[in-house]
Amino acid sequence: MIWLLLIPTFLTIYYIYLLRRYLHFWQQIPQWEIPVSFQPQTKVTVIIPARNEAENIAACLNSVCQQNFPKEYYEVLLVDDHSTDQTSEVAAALGYPHLKIITLADHVDKNKIQSFKKMGIATAIDQATGTLIVTTDADCVVNPEWLNFLVSFYEAHAYKFIAAPVNFYNEKSTLEKFQSLDFQGMMGITGAGIAGDFMRMCNGANLAYEKSAYQAVDGFAGIDQLASGDDMLLMQKIIRQFPGSVGYLKNSAACTFTRAQPDLNSFISQRLRWASKSAAYPEWQVTFMLAMTFFFCWSIILSFLLIPFFGKTMFIVFAIQFLVKSIMDYQLLNMMTTFFNRKDLLKTFWSSQIIHVFYVAGIGLLANLKKGYNWKGRVVR
Repeated sequence: MIWLLLIPTFLTIYYIYLLRRYLHFWQQIPQWEIPVSFQPQTKVTVIIPARNEAENIAACLNSVCQQNFPKEYYEVLLVDDHSTDQTSEVAAALGYPHLKIITLADHVDKNKIQSFKKMGIATAIDQATGTLIVTTDADCVVNPEWLNFLVSFYEAHAYKFIAAPVNFYNEKSTLEKFQSLDFQGMMGITGAGIAGDFMRMCNGANLAYEKSAYQAVDGFAGIDQLASGDDMLLMQKIIRQFPGSVGYLKNSAACTFTRAQPDLNSFISQRLRWASKSAAYPEWQVTFMLAMTFFFCWSIILSFLLIPFFGKTMFIVFAIQFLVKSIMDYQLLNMMTTFFNRKDLLKTFWSSQIIHVFYVAGIGLLANLKKGYNWKGRVVR
């Protein structure tokens, strides 16, 4: 019986400690603003990997190719990853002179590679003329000052690698609103972890890094056996070779925007894809903190399931754990929805909180048991 009390108590205390660190370090990040006198001096290559994105690619390219940024200072490379729809045709019809379309099938044998996205980015980097590589996804849109934010931040700080926020929009269903609220919490964790130098994470939908830094760490070599990880695993390679060289750009106007997954199957496939690289994280702190959150959520579920066997004692354990998680999560999400100006999402907090416990426990378990997933018509193992 004593272990049924000690383990949940330890996990609950650790969760409080972890969330307090996130809250503290997020608040320590200064808000970045584009200097009034800013005139870019850095040539940029924007790389957009795309697979079967005919429905989204026009909106993405219109937002990226119409930046309030000197056209002579940036190029856009769209990498078509074996699309079976009209992605390339839609992109070409837009007629942007600084847009180049790369057909990945012309450069690789699809039967000999596992990570198509990494290979697509690597192929584009080989052809890039920019000093600064910027990546986003083909289902994202950005505001007209996006590159000004990234480049001004880079020129002011000379970071080798920059992570910036990603946000969802136009949510309709309960599932989509849950994803949006959860993702805003993840953005807070991302920024706090970088600022506190204890949990380096990022999202490939909004990144910038020096081409020379990418080359110095031999690109994706050593991590190219994994289908995912073109963002975090590269980031951690660069950190190991260039300590202190990573920054987080804190300004909601620097966001890229994408849509939540529309149904449960696509949501689970996406999150399994994200979780598939967790065992390869070279930084043990990231794995440890993710594991502790996973075990904490499982302890909440098990405490609830043990109520019929241990009665009032286990009910109290369950109630305290769930209340603590809710209080700490609300503080983080209240801070992040304020930052993103999305306080409306807090209306779904309680339903999202219940989903979140099962989501963390379930996805964490599936990621370790399931050896493959389906993503955009491609089975990945």
